[in-house]
Amino acid sequence: MARKKGEPECCFDCIPCSEGMISNKTDSMECTSCPEDFWSSPQRDHCVPKKTEFLSYHEPLGICLTTTSLLGTYICVIVLGIFIHHRSTPMVRANNSELSFLLLVSLKLCFLCSLLFIGRPRLWTCQLRHAAFGISFVLCVSCILVKTMVVLAVFKASKPGGGASLKWFGAVQQRGIVLALTCIQAAICIAWIVSASPAPYKNTEYHNDKIVHECVVGSTIGFAVLLGYIGLLAILSFLLAFLARNLPDNFNEAKLITFSMLIFCAVWVAFVPAYVNSPGKYADAVEVFAILASSFGLLVALFGPKCYIILLRPERNTKKAIMGRGSAKS
Repeated sequence: MARKKGEPECCFDCIPCSEGMISNKTDSMECTSCPEDFWSSPQRDHCVPKKTEFLSYHEPLGICLTTTSLLGTYICVIVLGIFIHHRSTPMVRANNSELSFLLLVSLKLCFLCSLLFIGRPRLWTCQLRHAAFGISFVLCVSCILVKTMVVLAVFKASKPGGGASLKWFGAVQQRGIVLALTCIQAAICIAWIVSASPAPYKNTEYHNDKIVHECVVGSTIGFAVLLGYIGLLAILSFLLAFLARNLPDNFNEAKLITFSMLIFCAVWVAFVPAYVNSPGKYADAVEVFAILASSFGLLVALFGPKCYIILLRPERNTKKAIMGRGSAKS
C-alpha cells in the first residue's frame, strides 16, 4: 500500500514491490527482501530460487566440447597404437620414438583436462583444472623443445668435430630435461594453490535474477605466471625449430615443429583477449576451445604427415628412402 499524495490518509494505491522484494500480506505497508539465492516471482508475492548458469554437460555447447575432447583423446590413443605397432620402422625411430610416445601421452592428458572446465565448479575442480592444464601443456611443449634440441645436436654432430654435442642429449638427459621443466610448472601450481587457491564463486553481477557459478583464479599473478611459462617454452621451441627448418630432409621434423608451434602460439595469443572479454560460462568455453584447438593443432601438425607415410606410403618408410631424400637435396 502506498499513500496517495494530496489525498486523505485513508486513500492508498496498490503498487507492486520492486524486483527482488515481495509482499504476501494483505494491506502491507512494506516489502520484504528475498534471501541472497532467491528472487521475486513475477507477481512479487513469493520468492523463487534464482536460475543457475554454468557450462553444463547437458547443454549443446557443453556436449560439443565434451565430444571434441573425447574425440581428441581417442585419436591420440589410435596414433599411439600406430606408433607402437610400427616402432621398429625408420619413420618412428628417426623421430625420437620415446619422446614421441611421451608427447602423445601428454596430448591425451591435454584433451582430458579440458573436461574439468565443464560442469558445476567445485573446490577440487577449480584447484585441479588449471594445475592439470598447466602441467599437461608444459609436459607436451617440453617434449617438443627437447626433440628440437636433439635435431640440432644430431645435425651438429654430423659435422667434423661436433660429436661431443650428442653426449648432452642421450636418453637419460632427454628424460631429465623434460622432468625438470615439468617440475618447475608443478612448483608454480603448488605455490599458486597454497598462497591464493582458485575457488568456486557465485557471481550475481551479470544478472540480478541469475547465479553464475564460476571459478575465481585466486591469484591473477599465479595464473599469469602459469601461462607465461608455457608461452616461454613454446616461443623457445618455435625459435629453435625455425633455426633448424632448413636442415636436410632426414631431419625435417623441425619443419613440422615450426608449423605446430606457430599454430600453438597463435591460438593462445588470441585466447587472452577473448578470455578477458567473455562473461561467466563463456570464459570457460573460450579456455576449453583454446585447449582443444592447440592440442589438435599439435596432434595434426606433428603426427599427421608421419601417420600418412606409415599407413598409406609404406615405401617411403624405409631407411633408404629417408636418407635418400636427405642426400638428394644435399
